[in-house]
Amino acid sequence: MIRPCGHSDFEVIWTIINDGARAYAGVIPADRWKEPYMAKSELQHEINEEAGELTGIMGIQDVRQVTLIRHAYVRTDAQGRGIGGQLLAHLRKLAKYPMLIGTWADATWAIRFYERHGFELISQQEKNRILPKYWTIPERQVETSVVLVSPEWRAAQAIENSASA
Repeated sequence: MIRPCGHSDFEVIWTIINDGARAYAGVIPADRWKEPYMAKSELQHEINEEAGELTGIMGIQDVRQVTLIRHAYVRTDAQGRGIGGQLLAHLRKLAKYPMLIGTWADATWAIRFYERHGFELISQQEKNRILPKYWTIPERQVETSVVLVSPEWRAAQAIENSASA
């Protein structure tokens, strides 16, 4: 199984690197060999160089044949540089189902962001039907939220509606 590694995997990653590196003992020049082959500080440096500074997060969650965008945030000082758009594009590729996004009704900047990326704000009536179906949130949050849908969700709804007509 291939899966992403997180911070909690650091010790295991470090152990695997040094265990696997034993195959190179006596093969690589002695002046390049050291024990452990890779120090923890060196691994951390490599991870930092590879990943760069963490500036944004965005998650997905599959619920009843839809993929929800969850907890999308970019550091304030990094906003406006396309980070959110890159994260969203990446997650769209990973999504198994049509996507839905819930956000606060007063977060007009977030709504505009998703609209720029092809999502459509749905009506209050449609939102009130959809939100409780896919999210478990307090009623007050339902009242003060909006839902945006992907073009794929809208197309799936059109097919579903025509099949039931």
